[in-house]
Amino acid sequence: MIHIGNPKFLLNLHAFLTLFGVLLILVHAGVHFNAILPWLVVIAMLVNVISGLTGKFLLNRAQRYLSSKKADLLQQEMSTKGIEKEIFWDAVTLDLMKKWRAVHFPITLVFSVLSLIHIISIFLFWEWK
Repeated sequence: MIHIGNPKFLLNLHAFLTLFGVLLILVHAGVHFNAILPWLVVIAMLVNVISGLTGKFLLNRAQRYLSSKKADLLQQEMSTKGIEKEIFWDAVTLDLMKKWRAVHFPITLVFSVLSLIHIISIFLFWEWK
């Protein structure tokens, strides 16, 4: 989707800014919530971060495993067709794992909507003087 910049750098920047933002939000929230909406926002945020980290680490691990398996088979001087046949199901699994964003995006949407509702409710109940 993004055609400018290095995708790996942008993903690492996204991860860093996310963790920094989570830290800021947790400091902002403190330990004393007086309503349910802030709790829901924090829970949604934590689920969102966990889904992102899980997807990132599992996908990275699966890619390394598939590359390692392919290298081992090449070292055993197996034919290209034999290698493709041997790693077929692992490659299919990796392709399915690449679709983890289909789960991560709706979780992000829930977090974003709850955050927006929280911000709007602050302004609605603000004691303007």
